[in-house]
Amino acid sequence: MTPPAGGIELRPAAELGATALAAIFTAGYEGYALPIELDAAAFTAMASAYDLDLALSLVACRGGRPVGVVVLGVRGPAGWIGGLGVVVDERRHGVGRALTAAVLDGAVEAGIEEVTLEVLESNVAALALYEQLGFRTTRMLEVWTLDAEVGGSAAVEGTVERARGWLERHRRHAEPWQRADGSLPTGTEPPSAVLLGDDGAALFRAGGTTVDVLQLGARTPAAAVELLKATRGRGTSVRFVNVPGGDVASGAMRRLGGRLEVRQHEMRWNAD
Repeated sequence: MTPPAGGIELRPAAELGATALAAIFTAGYEGYALPIELDAAAFTAMASAYDLDLALSLVACRGGRPVGVVVLGVRGPAGWIGGLGVVVDERRHGVGRALTAAVLDGAVEAGIEEVTLEVLESNVAALALYEQLGFRTTRMLEVWTLDAEVGGSAAVEGTVERARGWLERHRRHAEPWQRADGSLPTGTEPPSAVLLGDDGAALFRAGGTTVDVLQLGARTPAAAVELLKATRGRGTSVRFVNVPGGDVASGAMRRLGGRLEVRQHEMRWNAD
């Protein structure tokens, strides 16, 4: 690749191993509001779950030293920037802009028609950068945590197949990339499910003490409350990432005493 201004060289992430990619990803998020720490195994799992295309993802290097990274997930004509990070001493020098612009150029060449991403509401510098590059906010997403005791629930355990069928039939809006159908765990570690008759369903992953809600749909706010209570009963804390603002699950979290951690802009860029 032609080196961009400032002596930065951009290389396909596929040229680096998982250990090096995990290290630059971790360093790139140092000091952020939501820092990320990955080892090689965690990076590999993330790449698999989110369909990261390491040939289209990029690493910025100066003098052979990795100083930034952007990863791109690809599913057909849709792309998703799953992370953009720059090491502390290289920030505010155009590295992030160069990475993002180049990954979008590569997406166009690969036939990708639109690219989405999420950026924290508080990260005004990144928001401005993405807007300058043509991204536009499509909705606000919320990250919730529920630690409070909430009592029993009328929802019952069910099969993943039945829950997925209910969710597909009653989905009111597209799921964000991290919780879309293509991101759901499969194989030896499938998600668990709870259902509330024909009023709602939820898929979740219980590991240790924290329960991660993957997808939840409900006909009414009361049904969403029952489903969240059921997931809370599987651990000591429930985490629900990127709930669309105004969704019944957002209201149910608030009603149950959940804590709104952060809000994010979901943004979209179109190739045309």
